[in-house]
Amino acid sequence: MLLTQSFALLGQHTLDVVEGLGRFARFAAAAGRGVFGGRPGYGRIRLLVPQLYEVGTRSLPVVMLVGAFVGAVLGVEMYDQFRSIGQENRIGGVINLSVVKQIGPVLAAVMIAGRVGGAVSAEIGTMRVTEQLDALRVMGTDPLRHLVVPRVLACVIMVPVLTVISDLMGMLGGWLVVVVGLGVEASAYWRFSADFVGSFDVITGLVKATAFGLLIGLISCYKGFTCKAGAAGVGRAATDAFVTSFIAIIIANFFLAKFMNELYTLLYGRLLNAFSA
Repeated sequence: MLLTQSFALLGQHTLDVVEGLGRFARFAAAAGRGVFGGRPGYGRIRLLVPQLYEVGTRSLPVVMLVGAFVGAVLGVEMYDQFRSIGQENRIGGVINLSVVKQIGPVLAAVMIAGRVGGAVSAEIGTMRVTEQLDALRVMGTDPLRHLVVPRVLACVIMVPVLTVISDLMGMLGGWLVVVVGLGVEASAYWRFSADFVGSFDVITGLVKATAFGLLIGLISCYKGFTCKAGAAGVGRAATDAFVTSFIAIIIANFFLAKFMNELYTLLYGRLLNAFSA
């Protein structure tokens, strides 16, 4: 009897998850139609610019601070291991490659998911609870185009920009610790950084950041649009927005890393074979 109930609960939970994914897919498709539908003009720019400021400019201090200290921590942790094998001059390349390909995009996205995602979900959730979304529909305004599209576009645009700034601060933090603090030659730090970090690594980080921005924007808006009534519902939606965005970022990072590595092998492997032949 207990086993039957357990399987029934598991099956129901699986159906709920699949149903939720379906609703989210429909929401994302509707948001996509809102992006490419209608006529671009001053109205869209007027809605987009405040969101660019909210997502980008106001997130800049925390992203810079986190990026700098991540690079500094990597320098502190790696220095003794590299010095033990006489390769401390190469530490700059390892730090900056790690920051550009993996740590920079993920940490920038997580910071924005925590600072912006929860706020977006709470804002839209409050509008839903107070029936402001219904009022927009009554006035002939599509809430998706008016609320969701500017926020999603702002996340897609600004997360890569903030990732670049986070990467630069990570490089600077690593330089301050390794070169200024621990005495590694500055020329060696930057020379090995240039040798280790290629253009494809930078592209990989930006592709990840763009995908993370899209996920943060869609998930946060979706949680706000589907929040339950009351203050508790709005708070739960804001929490769910961050947690779900964080999980989505981690999962997407794995698959994007795998895809970009395979793409690198496909592109550059063929080039190397062509030159060797």
